[in-house]
Amino acid sequence: MTQRVDLATVMDRLAIDDVITGYAVAVDDADWAAFRALFTDDGLADYRDAGGPAGRAGEVADWLAAAVCGFPVRQSLFVNRRVSVADADGFPGDSAEVLADYVNPVRGDAGGVVASGGRCAFTLARTEDGWRVREVVVREKWRRAANGGPLSAE
Repeated sequence: MTQRVDLATVMDRLAIDDVITGYAVAVDDADWAAFRALFTDDGLADYRDAGGPAGRAGEVADWLAAAVCGFPVRQSLFVNRRVSVADADGFPGDSAEVLADYVNPVRGDAGGVVASGGRCAFTLARTEDGWRVREVVVREKWRRAANGGPLSAE
């Protein structure tokens, strides 16, 4: 690879990382306009493994807004990000796949803490406005209450 291709790949990976971080921050801050802006016009979100719906990103944002309103303190931590940018004849392509593990502790109105964890699979597309989420699938693997007892497990 040439340095130009290497630089383009690094720039794409940084931009994609910004989208994933923006996703976590939008949910934590209940910024549903920012959440919606991260998706393509036909973007999808699938929260079925976490007890939610699957559908258009805007509809899922409405569900998330209602689901998190009882948890004023939220912290979505995305780790172990594995980014794969499509190859277009030796150059970065216009699609990418990201697998990111997450841990999500929240504190409820009554003070109790619940934490969950799992993996998100993101499909992204390069658009005129930069990288956007075409689809995210949330796979919750575990959930625990503040007392350490399991609420659910995979």
